[in-house]
Amino acid sequence: MLVLSRKVDQTIVIQGNITIKILEINGDRVKIGIDAPRDVVVLRQELTESDRTDTVDVDPSDASLGRKAD
Repeated sequence: MLVLSRKVDQTIVIQGNITIKILEINGDRVKIGIDAPRDVVVLRQELTESDRTDTVDVDPSDASLGRKAD
C-alpha cells in the first residue's frame, strides 16, 4: 500500500487519467473529488463488500453514483 500525505487543493494522479483532489479537511473527515473516465466505476468500499445479501448492478452512466455530468 502506498501511503501519501496531502494538503487541501493537492492532487494525486493515477495512470495519467484519474485524479484525486483533496477538497476539504474538517477534523477527522476528508472530502475528496475524483475525476475519472466514465468507464471507470468509483464506489465507496461499503458498497462492494462481499457479505452484502443483495447484488448491486452498477451502470457507469448512473447519475446516482454522484458523478457530475460533463
